[in-house]
Amino acid sequence: MNEATDRLALLLSRVATGDAGAFAQFYDETSHRVYGMVLRIVRDRGISEETTQEVFLTVWRSAHTFDAESGSPLGWLMTLAHRRAVDRVRSETAAKRRLHVYSTAEQSTRIEHDVVSESAERRETVREVRSLLCRLTELQREAIELAYFRGMTYREVADELGVALPTAKSRIRQALKRLEPHITATAA
Repeated sequence: MNEATDRLALLLSRVATGDAGAFAQFYDETSHRVYGMVLRIVRDRGISEETTQEVFLTVWRSAHTFDAESGSPLGWLMTLAHRRAVDRVRSETAAKRRLHVYSTAEQSTRIEHDVVSESAERRETVREVRSLLCRLTELQREAIELAYFRGMTYREVADELGVALPTAKSRIRQALKRLEPHITATAA
């Protein structure tokens, strides 16, 4: 082993006994490498910082599991960091997938509900309008359909029906007056 490896192994053995100073020194000497590797895997600075903290929390809690015979302190640390970073990416990916599935399902349910609801309302409105229009004379119905369903002005209605402007206005006004009690009753 070289001098740096020996120093890190000694620091880890002191960390295993709860030595906060040794932990701080171990952190200072290795955190930039851990963060760099985690950032390459995670690709998000904020999540990489959190993951690096989690790695060093694991070091604090499990320094006693380090075995110098099995590998170097830096190798052990980087293995912890790599595993934690990969787990974090998997967790984030799964969370995004769940959120996407949930929002897609919620959106499709909402759309289906809205479409069904709107369709039902539209059919009911059409039925009510047809029922009301049956209460009008043929001339009144024609004037109302041109003005309200085709969006024509009074002048255009008069021209379409071949009548004078006051006559077209009168037919529309009489039709609305005739429908008024039924519209008020339907709206209530």
